[in-house]
Amino acid sequence: MEFKDHAYTSTTYDKVNPVEFTYKMNSKEIEEFVKLRVSNNFLFSGKRNTSMWAWRAILKHMGLQHKMNHSQASKKWENMKKRYKELKNPPDGVKVFPEMWLHFTLMDDAMEGRLEGNAPILKAFPSNKDNSDFLPISKPKRRKVSMATSSPTPSVGSGPEIEVSLNRDEEVVQEESKDIDRIMQEVEDERNMMDNERRVMEKEKQVMERERLLLQRERATLDRDVAALDRDRALLEREWATIERERAVMERERAMVERDRDAVCRDRLAVEGERARLERLFAPKERTEEVTENSSKVKDTDVKDRKERFLYLLEKLIENF
Repeated sequence: MEFKDHAYTSTTYDKVNPVEFTYKMNSKEIEEFVKLRVSNNFLFSGKRNTSMWAWRAILKHMGLQHKMNHSQASKKWENMKKRYKELKNPPDGVKVFPEMWLHFTLMDDAMEGRLEGNAPILKAFPSNKDNSDFLPISKPKRRKVSMATSSPTPSVGSGPEIEVSLNRDEEVVQEESKDIDRIMQEVEDERNMMDNERRVMEKEKQVMERERLLLQRERATLDRDVAALDRDRALLEREWATIERERAVMERERAMVERDRDAVCRDRLAVEGERARLERLFAPKERTEEVTENSSKVKDTDVKDRKERFLYLLEKLIENF
């Protein structure tokens, strides 16, 4: 049986570095690490490279920039959060003992927001971005694909053999995958936070809209009140003008009355003067007339007395008969 030559490819990867050494922090460093992460939570905005520079700022503040890289710090934080969540909210039927973990209380305070402000606020984007100040991350280098031709082996039932050698650092792959997951989680958290902020803004917008409508109604009421006041003021002004005209008429009439009174006074004085003059002229004549009148009155009285006496005597005479 004839066998044809088979060509196959073999892809190989260089293993640059062994598994990275992870620095083990003591309890004091872990406490500072957690407080810095919580107090500078605003630095982890989910934008490109913000997480890297935030972790680098924390490590540099702690003096661990040459002992840990930002990926290891992020992994340390995610592991601590994962363990805290497992102890805080265990599955149903699973009994846990949170007090057995030394950092449970610290993480509980951190997750509940009781550690905010307990650490300095750091600058996430320093002007000097020289990577030589920080511990590098090992990255696998990929070698070029090599083509190889194998001659067939004249044996029955044998076939082409393909050899693939993958020497890539699995730990780095897992770490990069976790970094991607962490970044995606941060992006998701940022999106949720933005959604919450958007909902809060929508509620505030609705409240402001209601307040704006209320202010518009109040303004319309005030406008109506102002219009009513303007009408009342115009009416009062018209009434005041009428009163002013009437007062002017009364002033004129009073002036006319004053003039008439002065004329009457003058006329009265003239009449009194004339009467005094007439009295002076006719005083002797009046005295003469008065004497004459008195004499006539005496005569009349005597006549009357005689008549009465005559009548009295006549009555007596009649009674005697």
